[in-house]
Amino acid sequence: MAPRHAATVSNDQPLPFQIRGTSFTLLALKVLDPRDPAFFDRLASTLALAPGFYRNAPIILDLGALVRDDPVDLTAFCAELRALSLTPVGIQGATADWERVAQAAGLAVFPAGRIADPASVRGRAAPLARPSTARLVTEPVRSGQQVYAAESDLIVTGPVSRGAELLSDGNIHVYGPLRGRALAGMGGDLSTRIFCRYLDADLVSICGFYMVSEQMEPKFIGKPVQISLDGERLIFEPL
Repeated sequence: MAPRHAATVSNDQPLPFQIRGTSFTLLALKVLDPRDPAFFDRLASTLALAPGFYRNAPIILDLGALVRDDPVDLTAFCAELRALSLTPVGIQGATADWERVAQAAGLAVFPAGRIADPASVRGRAAPLARPSTARLVTEPVRSGQQVYAAESDLIVTGPVSRGAELLSDGNIHVYGPLRGRALAGMGGDLSTRIFCRYLDADLVSICGFYMVSEQMEPKFIGKPVQISLDGERLIFEPL
């Protein structure tokens, strides 16, 4: 029997698939010392803080700190990550040697871009300039929807459901219940904030520094809150 890919296909037949662009927010695991004997034990302890959030989460391995190190066996490394219910999908910030090992392990190679190194963001001398305009969303943001405000603030007047995602290069304002995820400061401005009238988010993030719901103080849940960044810590304050 001839293999399926060798079959002759008429140009008149509709394709049984579609290839299209899309956008997802991926967690980045910055690998500082993959040879540390306690690496996976300590990672497991961190993941245990929010097991529901991290379970089967797709992640990028940020290897920017390993440019002077020889590659490790990424096939075995990723097997350990999968045993912790993480799903490694690619690498970023790697040298050519690391990229070859990653591709042999079935990982994609991501260019430098939106999955930013918070340390490099923190080192900028001044925040990025943003236009004074804002993107206004008056409809509810439902599960599975992603709303991105490029080079501006994001204002949402309705509720944000679980499974929805808000992203903004500037501030995020939510006047309904904030569930799902809210990621502000995507453009690298450390002064950005998240404002909401009712906090019940799965994750909040500013400039790559994030906190999941299990790590938030219960006294802020269900309350009007503003969230800012102080060094590498997210600060929650009542509105």
